[in-house]
Amino acid sequence: MSVIPIITFKAGICEIDHSDRPYKIKASPRPGYIYLYSEDDLFHFCWRERSAPANQPELDLVMVPTDGHFVPYDPKSQPRQAVKPNGRVFILKFLSSSQRHLFYLQSKPQGRTGDPRWFSPRDLKIGEIVDKLLQGEDVDVARELASINNSNNDDRRGDDGDEAMEDVEGSSDPRGGSGGAGAGATGGDVREEGEGAREGGADGARAAAGGANDAATAVRNFLNSLQGGASAGASQGDGKLYPLLSDLLTPPVTVPMARQASEEQVDNLLNFLPPSILVLSQQADQGDSTAEPTAAAIQAAKEAMSLGQKKALLEKVLRSPQFHQSLASLTMAIRDGGLPSIADALSIKVQNGGYLRGSQMPLGGGDAVEAFVEGVKKSVQEKQ
Repeated sequence: MSVIPIITFKAGICEIDHSDRPYKIKASPRPGYIYLYSEDDLFHFCWRERSAPANQPELDLVMVPTDGHFVPYDPKSQPRQAVKPNGRVFILKFLSSSQRHLFYLQSKPQGRTGDPRWFSPRDLKIGEIVDKLLQGEDVDVARELASINNSNNDDRRGDDGDEAMEDVEGSSDPRGGSGGAGAGATGGDVREEGEGAREGGADGARAAAGGANDAATAVRNFLNSLQGGASAGASQGDGKLYPLLSDLLTPPVTVPMARQASEEQVDNLLNFLPPSILVLSQQADQGDSTAEPTAAAIQAAKEAMSLGQKKALLEKVLRSPQFHQSLASLTMAIRDGGLPSIADALSIKVQNGGYLRGSQMPLGGGDAVEAFVEGVKKSVQEKQ
C-alpha cells in the first residue's frame, strides 16, 4: 500500500515506567518520524524508525475525528516533586479514553541558551497543525509551515542538528517535524496531566485493513447519528467515575475467553465482525477488493476456516488498536447521551430505558456507562 504523508517530522517515542511513583517518561534513543496520512476520510497517526518504510510503522492509530489531541507536555502543570522532562515532549491523548502516547522532538533546540525543554514557535506550530488535523479541520500544511516566524530567541541558523533536509515535510493537501530530548529524557507523573495513562490494547496486532476501515466508518456514522441526543446527556457532566469499556475489555480479559470458547460461541462472535474481515482472512493472497462480499463468499470463508483459525482471527481483532479505539468511541457515545438509542439497537435492557428517573433526559457520564454494563450483565443472565 502506498502511503503519502500529509506531514512528517522527526520525533522519538517514549515509554512510561509504571514501576514506581511518580511514573517516569523514558525516551527511546531510536531516531524516528511521526507522520499522518489520510485513508478513507480517516487519519492514521503513525510512528516509525527512520530506517523503516513509510508503510511499515511501529505505531499506527486510526483516529476518530475530534477524539484525539496532540499537545505539548507542560512541566509547570506537574506536582512540585515530579522530575521534569529534559526535552520537548508532546502527548497524544484521547477524549474517549485514558490511553496516552508520548513523543519527544529530535531536531536541534532552537533557543539561544540551548535549553532542550524550550518550545519554539516552530515547534508549537507543528503540534498545532497535527492537533487541527486530528480535529478534522482543513489545513494547508505547507502554507502553515511556511508562515512560521520564530521569535528573537530562535537560534536555529539553518541547522537542525539532524538531517536538515528531512526535518519536517508537509503536504499542500488541504485535508490535511521537531526538538531534542536526550535518550534518557524523563518526566513527572503523567497521570497528573489528565486521566490515567493505560496501554489500552497497544500491544496488540492489527486487524485486516479493510475490516478496520469498515469498523471505523461505522463508528463515525453511528456517533453522527447520535448528535441530537448527545447534547442533552453531555450537560450532566461526567457524574460518577466508572471505567471505560476499553479499560474493562482488555486483551488479558477477552483473549482467554476467545481461546476457551466452543465452536458455536466462536461462530456467533464471527457473525459480529465486518464481512470483509472474514473474506480477506481467506483471500489475503488475492489482494484487496473494493466489492462488497456476497453472502456466499462470507459463508464459504467461514467453512474454509478451522476452529483454530477462527479463534486466531478473533484474537487478532481483540488485540487490535482499532477494536480498542472503537470501544473508546462507543464509551464516548454512551457518556454523551446515546445510551437509550444504543441499548435499544443492541436489545439490551437498561434501567429506566437509559433515562434519568422520571425524566426524558438520557443518562450521561459514568452513570450511563455503568447502566450499560449492568444491562449487558442482566441480559446475559436472563438468557442463561
